[in-house]
Amino acid sequence: MCQTIKNMASDSGSIVVVEDDSNIADLASAYLSKAGYKVWQAGDGARALDLCRSQNPCLVILDIGLPGELDGFEVCRTLRSTSDVPIVILTARSDEIDRIVGLEIGADDYIVKPFSPRELVARVRAILRRSIRMADSSSRIININDITIDIDSRKVTVSGSEVHLTSREFDLLVFIAMRRGMALSRRQLLNGAWSNNWVGDERTVDVHVRQLRKKLGEGLNIHTVWGVGYRLD
Repeated sequence: MCQTIKNMASDSGSIVVVEDDSNIADLASAYLSKAGYKVWQAGDGARALDLCRSQNPCLVILDIGLPGELDGFEVCRTLRSTSDVPIVILTARSDEIDRIVGLEIGADDYIVKPFSPRELVARVRAILRRSIRMADSSSRIININDITIDIDSRKVTVSGSEVHLTSREFDLLVFIAMRRGMALSRRQLLNGAWSNNWVGDERTVDVHVRQLRKKLGEGLNIHTVWGVGYRLD
């Protein structure tokens, strides 16, 4: 069904809002539309995947508690298996484990309901600004052991084989790779790879570092610096 979703992230300016509560979907859509984005709505997982395939959005806002066979976690997994489109989870589930699961399966950010629509727009803008900055950067390639990072194409390979990273994982990898040998605090990593005004748990960094280690293997020598944060050797 979603074999053609690959490399979905785009500069189309369109956003897919996946939310079964029409009041919440309409509220989010109204603020995003006012901010200049074209918004598409989906009330279930199947419709969400269809829209993502056909509309090539620049970002997806995804509720977890969806009706039908595909909940938000499954939609996120499916999208992330074929695309690096930024995904913002919008959920009433405030438990830490739900946030961690969402980030580990590839979400770039999360917002807990009830939420401020203005904050939602601000988060969306921050994520898309980072994506544009990275896409517009001059062609640079970073080599770390058997890992090659092509900043211009946002492509990472290990021993010549491409490895799929989420947008947030890629931004974090580039930020720390360009400061190789430096001990960086979690706050520095958040400010550099997320944004200076990002509000959230600094342990979010730990989740993404764990995912980078898992995906890139032993060639990525990210060491924990106790009491500080992380260092790439």
